[in-house]
Amino acid sequence: MSIADKYYKEEVKEILTNGFNDKDYPVRPKWPDGTPAHTIKTHCAVRRYDLSKEFPILTLRTQAFKGVVRELLWMWQKKSNVVDELGKSAAIWRAWEGPNGTIGKTYGYQLGKKADYGYGVLDQVDNLIFLLKNRPMDRRMITTMWCPQDLSEMNLPPCVYETLWDVSDGKLNCTVIQRSGDLLAAAASGGWDTIQYAVLTHMLAQVCGYQVGTLVHIVNNLHIYDRHMELAQEILNNPEYPAPVLKINPEVKNFYDFTEDDFELVDYQSTKLTTKFQVAE
Repeated sequence: MSIADKYYKEEVKEILTNGFNDKDYPVRPKWPDGTPAHTIKTHCAVRRYDLSKEFPILTLRTQAFKGVVRELLWMWQKKSNVVDELGKSAAIWRAWEGPNGTIGKTYGYQLGKKADYGYGVLDQVDNLIFLLKNRPMDRRMITTMWCPQDLSEMNLPPCVYETLWDVSDGKLNCTVIQRSGDLLAAAASGGWDTIQYAVLTHMLAQVCGYQVGTLVHIVNNLHIYDRHMELAQEILNNPEYPAPVLKINPEVKNFYDFTEDDFELVDYQSTKLTTKFQVAE
């Protein structure tokens, strides 16, 4: 069993056994038919992955690895909020696309905003790379997509909104903070969000001259929607496989030179999810 599968099983059981049900409260999310989308939630799920030992991806349920990488490059490399620039993965974001073709001032838009750091005018990604290469003991290696003054112009405020970085003994460690996570859609251990930041840690480690260390993923509100509960439980019964190995093109030394073809999962065995499910909005 992979560590991601282990955490998934623990979290589903914890939520369904001890979670808080918000059915008696007014909620913002709605199903496509207009019905309120209620959840059972747990407060502050914390996962810790040693990336030097294992790549954290679910095998209980197949994950769309190439789609994860494509979205990661869209946000962190292109710093884009234009839905069409996602290419094959654009459909994922159509629900939040505005009349101007963007998702508003969120995600990649925030990463691309520049500031004067005293040693240069840089956006958040370039500043992080500068610090990792030149000031690895800095305790301010942070990126944030949570910008209060822009919230009213975000079609979807970022769920994963902050990263904190650390270099210790030649290893790059990352802490990811997520305000809210739909377990079935993206926020499961070893799901879309975990995979994305595991890949990002590998990318930055390679271009900045480090080995990968620990990824800590914190989800403040981890929940299962009322219409997803049976499916989340059903996945628990799927077969378990060893974690695959992530291969990255070792020739890439510049963060902006990566393409989705530079990433490969070797020996990824998993169970394809055949049941379609709705995503609350």
